[in-house]
Amino acid sequence: MAVIETFRPAQTVAPGLVSRLWTAAMGAVAAWDESRRTRKMLGALTDRELDDIGLTRGDVDMIADRLSHSR
Repeated sequence: MAVIETFRPAQTVAPGLVSRLWTAAMGAVAAWDESRRTRKMLGALTDRELDDIGLTRGDVDMIADRLSHSR
């Protein structure tokens, strides 16, 4: 009697790949959130307050973007 095997094990991903992908995704989310919070906090300051710390309104996006890329 012949036997035909119909069960195939599921394809497995490389060990640690899911963990690395998850870590990278969480890092990207954390960087985005840090940038968002920085932009929000600096955006809430008056032009005078920004000038006191040596920034202009146009610097806010640059500072927030630099923070998100530094992670």
